[in-house]
Amino acid sequence: MYYDNRKRRGRMETNRRYGTEQPGAAAGQQEKAYEARRETQRNKMRQEAQKNKMRQEAQRNRMRQEAQRNKMRQEAQRNRMRQEAQRNRMQQEAQRNRMRQEAQWNKKQFKKRRLARICTMLTSAVGVILAALVCLAAVRFVSPRVQQAAEGDGAGSVNLADLYSPYAILIAADTGETLAEKNSHAQIYPASLTKIMTALLVIEYSGNLDETVWIPTDIYEQLYAEGASMAGFLPGEETTLRELLYGILLPSGAECCLTAARYIGGTEGMFVELMNQKAAQLGMENTNFTNCTGLQEETHYSSAADIAILLQYALSNATFGEIFTSKYYYVQPTEQHPDGFTFWSTLFSQTDSRADGVILGGKTGYTEEAGLCLASLLSVGGREYILVTAGAPGSHETEPYHIEDALNVAGQLSA
Repeated sequence: MYYDNRKRRGRMETNRRYGTEQPGAAAGQQEKAYEARRETQRNKMRQEAQKNKMRQEAQRNRMRQEAQRNKMRQEAQRNRMRQEAQRNRMQQEAQRNRMRQEAQWNKKQFKKRRLARICTMLTSAVGVILAALVCLAAVRFVSPRVQQAAEGDGAGSVNLADLYSPYAILIAADTGETLAEKNSHAQIYPASLTKIMTALLVIEYSGNLDETVWIPTDIYEQLYAEGASMAGFLPGEETTLRELLYGILLPSGAECCLTAARYIGGTEGMFVELMNQKAAQLGMENTNFTNCTGLQEETHYSSAADIAILLQYALSNATFGEIFTSKYYYVQPTEQHPDGFTFWSTLFSQTDSRADGVILGGKTGYTEEAGLCLASLLSVGGREYILVTAGAPGSHETEPYHIEDALNVAGQLSA
């Protein structure tokens, strides 16, 4: 064993002396160099990773700053929009105030002019009364004979049998006397003649027709679905009760009816109860209302005679009479209609020169079930008549046979 160890130490010494151990030493140096390169590479990777991390952090900071700037820009935009909306509201309020002041001033001027006219009339009344006393005996003697002659020549000869309308009635506007009729008590669907009652109740139940109201936004879907006639107001538009009345009676606007009904009754159902109560008070025995627009419902019905009773009563109201006999009406500008717009009568937009001075006013109506309907005020020979016709054939696209019936009756009265 001693010999073997000595031999191994000798070989190791010989290897060191003659350099036979150098390959192993070079391998160690290469290993060190390799490790150094690897460490250098790792350092570079760490540095690159650090740089990437810093770049990403810088990118995130830029994105945060950009988001902050965007948020600030959006907030500034919202502030500008709020300020603009505030200015618009202030301008609208100023406009409404000017309109109210102008309306107030016009009302005062009207009262002054009316007072002046009353004073003038009272001043001249004394002389007129004295003259009237002188003529009274002669008038009492002559007027009954003149009236009898007029009735004999005019209304007494009216024949409704040849009218297009199967339901008709003619009455004297002043006395309500029935002068001619055809199936006048038979049940009919009144269509938009219903709106005569709607307009009448708005006048009777409202304290101030210049009160501001807004058109509800939730009524249009139903009205469009049922094909209701519209006056032209838009959802949420500001208007007055007076303009609603013109919208009800001239263009037959269903949105005006529902707006007014809710304003007066709270709901359309409550307003319809008022309509039926008024019908009972007037003695409209063959009438039952279920809506304020006249849209078709099986249990919504009336008769020509009942509509004549209603119209005679309504015409005793000066406001109703003024609107009923109007041909058009200009609606004041609003936010939705900056230039305003005009209502046109559905009656007078279909008449020609034959109606001038003869048909003073009227309310038309039509549904497929009701046919063409008309409640009109006629003037012939110095007397006024109410004519109600219903059920005429045709539609809005055909000849206006209901108006032809009115002209036919007026012609007979003047013969």
